[in-house]
Amino acid sequence: MRNRFDEQLFELNKEIIKMGAMCEEAIDKAVKALNTGDIELAKKVKTESNCIDQMERTIESRCMKLLLHQQPVARDLRLISAALKMITDMERIGDQAEDIAEIVTFLEGRTVGKMTHIGDMANKTTEMVTASVDAFVRKDLELAESVIAQDDIVDNYFSEMKSDIINWIGENPTDGEFALDLLMIAKYLERIGDHATNLAEWVIYSITGAHKEV
Repeated sequence: MRNRFDEQLFELNKEIIKMGAMCEEAIDKAVKALNTGDIELAKKVKTESNCIDQMERTIESRCMKLLLHQQPVARDLRLISAALKMITDMERIGDQAEDIAEIVTFLEGRTVGKMTHIGDMANKTTEMVTASVDAFVRKDLELAESVIAQDDIVDNYFSEMKSDIINWIGENPTDGEFALDLLMIAKYLERIGDHATNLAEWVIYSITGAHKEV
């Protein structure tokens, strides 16, 4: 019975990895579309987001079957509970990547130009999502804690991005709508960083049983 349960946990890990990779791909496509003005690429992010939604339902179903049909010990219960929480955050990451891509379609080919902090934020948040999923699969407490520490870096990028936008409006007072679009994109990236932090916190819970909200 335990061997079967371990096999199902292994499959759960694989699905979490796959969902994390989907999130990375969605962010990557959204940011590439932003940097290049590629509207067709931006439209593809919706498909990525839909796949993430489907994967959330698949993993949720697997977790419920594990809880109902097996007899998990406390450690296993923590892992399954953490997985359920993590897929919620990953689904929201997919939604926010889709939100960024939707704004790109409104920009009609216009790009961010010299505002490099958006690219910095995107790279860092993608890195955080990847590391959180890796930490979950490897049960790596140190890696999870490093992700949480990196949230401050994303917040700093967001502050710098706001300064960039203020300067942009000062130099281009008739271009306020574009500046607002960029601010919304930066905000979505900041939220992705927050969700990656949540992922890492649930990884820590799965390992230690400790969580700031539990």
